[in-house]
Formats: sequence, C-alpha cells, structure tokens
Amino acid sequence: MAHDNSSLPDRMSAIGARGRRPVTDAESLSDISLPVPTPTGRDLLVEVEGVSINPVDVKVRAGSPTSGDHRILGYDAVGVVVELGDQASRFAIGDRVYYAGQIDRPGTNSRYHLVNENIVGHAPSSLSTAEAAALPLTAITAWEALFDKLRLDDRSEGTLLVIGAAGGVGSLLIQFAKALTKLTVIAVASRPESIEWVRQMGADHIVGRDFAGEVATLAPGGVDYVFTSFTPGNVRAIADVIRPRGEVVSIDETGGSIDALKGKSVTWHWELMFTRPVTDPADSYQHELLEQVAELVDEGVIRTTMTTHLTPLDAATLRHAHEIVEESQTIGKVVVTDWPEEAHPLS
Repeated sequence: MAHDNSSLPDRMSAIGARGRRPVTDAESLSDISLPVPTPTGRDLLVEVEGVSINPVDVKVRAGSPTSGDHRILGYDAVGVVVELGDQASRFAIGDRVYYAGQIDRPGTNSRYHLVNENIVGHAPSSLSTAEAAALPLTAITAWEALFDKLRLDDRSEGTLLVIGAAGGVGSLLIQFAKALTKLTVIAVASRPESIEWVRQMGADHIVGRDFAGEVATLAPGGVDYVFTSFTPGNVRAIADVIRPRGEVVSIDETGGSIDALKGKSVTWHWELMFTRPVTDPADSYQHELLEQVAELVDEGVIRTTMTTHLTPLDAATLRHAHEIVEESQTIGKVVVTDWPEEAHPLS
C-alpha cells in the first residue's frame, strides 16, 4: 500500500554491527536509531518488511569497526517503496519490491533503506514477505553463474556438478538449471535432510561429500560444468571429475592454488553479485533478472528456498540468525521479518 510521505518519521530503527566480537556478544549486533535517509537520483526509499541472512552478512560483521559508527548489514530485503529519487522511473510509491542491495552502501537491516532502482525487482505476488526475502541475493548469484558466466541457455546440454547444493545459492542454481536448461544436475549433499532437500529442488543425481568416485561413475567423460561454494579442499576433486576444457564457477575463495586444473585447460569463473552494482550502477541486468525470477515464481516454476522464519526484526533475533548461518550447515535460507511494534511509526 502507498504511504503518505509527509508522515515519514525523522528517525528510524536499525540494527548496527560491531566487529571482532562473537555473535553471542550483545554488542556484535545492536538496536540503534538513525536518521531516515532521503532518496535522490535513481534511488528508492523502501520501508523494509523482511530480510534474510547470507554468509556475506557474517563475514562483513566480523570485519566491521570495533568503535565509532556502527555498520548496517543486510543484503536481502522485501519492502514497499515509500519515496522516489528525482530520476527514478521503474517503480511507483506503494510497489512491493525485493532486492539484495550492494556491499558499499548501508545495508537492509534498517526500517527504511535507500537502493538504486537498477538492482530492484517487483516482488513475486504469490509469496509472503518471508518467502520472497529468501530469494534476491541467491537468485542473482545463481542466475549470473549460469547465464552470465557460463553463458547457458534453454538449449544447453551436459552435466553440472553443484558443490554446496543445499545452501541458498545451490538450491536456486539447481532449480534454474532444471527449469531453464537441458543440463543433468549432480548435487553434492551428505546429511539425510540435505539429500532430501536437493531432491526436492530437482537434482537428477545426489553424491556424497567425497564425490570424485561417484561422479566418475555417473559422468565417465567428466562433468562439463562445476559450481562450488565450498572450494577449499575440493580443488583436487574438481580437477579429477571435470572434463578437459570444462568450466568452473566459484563464489568463495579457493584457500590455495588452482594449478591442479591447468592440465585440463579448465576455465575458472568468479561470481560476486555485488560487482555489477558497485562498478556499473547504470547497469539494469539485476533488475531485469529479478523481474524474470518473480515471473517464474508466480508461474510455479521456481519455489522459495526459505526454511527458517524468525521474528521480530531486531538485534537479538538477527544474532540468532547469524549463529545459524555461521554453523555452515544451513539448508535453504534463514529469514527475519516484522519490526517490533514500537518500531512502526506508520502503523
């Protein structure tokens, strides 16, 4: 619903991070108050209703300042547009949107948030706030990995190995690959609940953590493509199972050398979904892909990856959510919605 912008408050609730503290420390994430920002240019001012937590939140929190101003984290949001910058044209006040933001600006863990409209999409109408909040960052990452880095399309065939298949990105990567390409997907999962989850996502085959032998049986000539979110410790196995001149997309650090892949002339791609918004804010690629993902969701082709929904949206709940993600055993996505009642000046 649209809001009367004249009633916007001067200040807003936010959750600030202080680094080099364990997440169990109450000072690692704190409830704070900040001025409500004003949109200019192509920015939208969004009233945030829900966020999700990604590994990047944990990493950035650990590196945040230990003194001085708090850092506002948050790289996923669903909310309602309440004000427009003077050059914004893609959205109207009252539009329900979803997006991942960018790493070099304040994050979405605030009641009101500024975001460049070129990286925002209309939220899927068929999903709740929590269900939609699970999607943006991981959808952008998975989409760019498959269709930007690997340049796949609806005619693409071959075999894709997904390492980290039960995580947020892996869950969407499997869905996109099965819905929008002709690839055979081999998912790496070991725990019973992870195996069941990736089966639900559409994986054709599921292999264990020590996957080289099983993959060699399934793809004797080698897999064509590898996606990895758990690269350290897997480079040798990737080199063993990939075909000559195959391609790898990684979203984490290698932890060492990738020289083992040289003998097969493998192409190595890095995927970081923040690169576009940071280096080319005029690029609308992420806006367009989020619009496409919303259509696929509303058509029933792609499903939400939310598995844990926490409330309210305050520092204590976010600390709990960070704890869950820090365990690196997360299936799907952890989402937090609903600001505490006292944080709703417009309600």
